[in-house]
Amino acid sequence: MLGERRIKQDCSFPFICDEMRSGLEAEMLDLAARILLFPVLVAQGAEVQRSALRLADPSGRRHGFSGHGPDLRLLIMGDSSAVGVGTSHQEEALLGHMRKRLSQTNSVYWSVDAKTGATTADTIARLRESPNQKFDIVSVSLGVNDITTRVPLSVWLKRFSVLLELIEIKYRPDVICVSGIPPIQYFPLLPQPLRWVLGEQAKRFDRALRKLVADHNGCRFVEMDFCTDVTKMSSDGFHPGPKIYSEWGRKVYRAIRSDVKRLGKT
Repeated sequence: MLGERRIKQDCSFPFICDEMRSGLEAEMLDLAARILLFPVLVAQGAEVQRSALRLADPSGRRHGFSGHGPDLRLLIMGDSSAVGVGTSHQEEALLGHMRKRLSQTNSVYWSVDAKTGATTADTIARLRESPNQKFDIVSVSLGVNDITTRVPLSVWLKRFSVLLELIEIKYRPDVICVSGIPPIQYFPLLPQPLRWVLGEQAKRFDRALRKLVADHNGCRFVEMDFCTDVTKMSSDGFHPGPKIYSEWGRKVYRAIRSDVKRLGKT
């Protein structure tokens, strides 16, 4: 009753009231479902961890130089998706697609500082120990491991905000490109209802991350609204396959292309 009265007081227009009320009802329903399904979810999570196919990191250099033109320093950081798990070589991963596009107009000094299984907290700890250096563009992809390890949304947002501040202090980037949360509700590795529960949490994380990035100067958000064709995923049913990495690289490049031109890097 108290929550409903607050909604009525805060809304000036009926359709906004309806939207807020439906959102509140959806979250309450999701919470109730998670409580009721908790034993099943724990069992399914343990089984997934036990039986999941472990893919190796792709081969290829994680640091290098390529291209001709104005200097551009690129850093890719994050979790296994930033590493490129799901591909056989870095040329098929996000790094490869970004390097090939940027190298057409720039001399690109590129680097990957990512780790399979990394959470946002893990990345903050590693970043604190990293030396200060200059990168023009920093690409960040984190959040899935925070969801699967049940980090609360509010805690995660605070950590991500700290991460962005640390990136600015350590690397003085002109642009930070943050990739959203992928659609976990379509990951074939995960059984139902675990897939649905994690998928709903992923949607909440993605919406909150989008707002955080929008309120942060110098940040660009990349929506991970990829095709739901599971044949484009890797063999483990959890990581992107080469075709998704290609699409992802195109999205990130489009997000930063105007910034690269504006900074006189082309």
